[in-house]
Amino acid sequence: MNQVVWKDFYKIGVDFIDKEHKELFSRMNKLIKLSENEEKTEWACREGVKYVKHHTEEHFEHEEAYMRSINYADYDIHKRLHDNFRYTTLPALEEELEETGYSEESIRHFLGVCIGWMVAHTQMEDQAIAGKTVNKWKDLPQEEEKNALEMTIQRLAQEMFRLKAKLISGQFAGEDFGKMVCCRFLYKGSRNEKWEVTFIYEERLLLKIISDILNADYPKVDDMVLNVTRYLSRQFLEKVRESFPAMDFMELEKECLLTHEQLVNSFGRKQPACSLLFATGGQGYFAFCASSADSIHGKFTTEINSQNAMSAVQEYLVKEKEENTERRKKILVVDDSDFMRSRMTQLLEKDYDTLEASSSISAIKKIAVNRPNLVLLDYEMPVCDGRQALEMIRSDADIADIPVMFLTGKGDRESVKKVMALKPEGYLLKTMSEESIKKMIDDFFVKRDEEQKKGRK
Repeated sequence: MNQVVWKDFYKIGVDFIDKEHKELFSRMNKLIKLSENEEKTEWACREGVKYVKHHTEEHFEHEEAYMRSINYADYDIHKRLHDNFRYTTLPALEEELEETGYSEESIRHFLGVCIGWMVAHTQMEDQAIAGKTVNKWKDLPQEEEKNALEMTIQRLAQEMFRLKAKLISGQFAGEDFGKMVCCRFLYKGSRNEKWEVTFIYEERLLLKIISDILNADYPKVDDMVLNVTRYLSRQFLEKVRESFPAMDFMELEKECLLTHEQLVNSFGRKQPACSLLFATGGQGYFAFCASSADSIHGKFTTEINSQNAMSAVQEYLVKEKEENTERRKKILVVDDSDFMRSRMTQLLEKDYDTLEASSSISAIKKIAVNRPNLVLLDYEMPVCDGRQALEMIRSDADIADIPVMFLTGKGDRESVKKVMALKPEGYLLKTMSEESIKKMIDDFFVKRDEEQKKGRK
């Protein structure tokens, strides 16, 4: 980590609040540098934490006084968020630091949660003080609720993460669109009503978001990334709740992290009432899923609370690493011939997860939702041939980086030249032996994995 960068778009236009926010960033950066000093002492870290806590509580008092002075309509909601952080979150983090003797892991946990809160606080909560109001969706017909939620999520993604989100599926069913991080939250109302909400981030998108916030290049998900993400997600949900008064009276009861396998198992029990998948213009994917009480079944997995937060995050990282190690590559076979699709599936299914599409149009949809590791694309298809399909793939920023190999029945020089002019990853002749086809695909993945490892170094 280097520093949390103060950016102009964090400003809300109230001079003293902007000044205090900037000071918060500065003090957090001092603590970050202190935590990275190998010669640090427990006393220095203790003083640094105290320094950040004091300024945060002082800032809350000043901000609340300002809200009262302008008769801010959502004062109670805003103060509830302040109170939760100063009376619940901060004391729990302090207790953890004391119990562990200000260990490196506990300091990273403190920093991760505080950074997540600080960015969300300046980006989301305080923008409203300056007159940036949220849409209040009241008494909506059931058929319009999903559209309202979609618009709310798109707006918040723009405000909080500077992402232009586009809905690509209104029925996300837990499809594996690559390495992902899943944060699940259970909310409970005064009459025991329950809502379970899950954020699913594609890893590359999440790493971009966190790298931008921390002004550092994060090559993989670690405890710091997870703790910042957890709190950003919680703050995101708070703004969703503000937009939907029916949810606003509910309180967060439980929180956990899910591996992809656990996510799929939960979807297998019952499809969520609302399950939206978004693309972000080539940056990556994220999904938002919500279920009412009648669709919540089974164990909620390991709950994250103030007593076990560090161990729960580490346990998740271990499970996710094991799952990713075992995760098989996905190959989409696109061919209008049932025989050819069946032949390729039988050849590959022992070592790869296979998907099938009988046309270019259905292939585009499956690529968008499933993000396969490789597409085997028939060149000679009716209506929309391989050339047109590849052009569509390359023109869409969200799927343009998906590798494509052509399947072709023509091996003459002119046909091969025409195929390779489109710059696919390669081409396979349908007349080749199955052993040769399999070897070319295996070799492709070996080479690609080696290149990605070199790129991460």
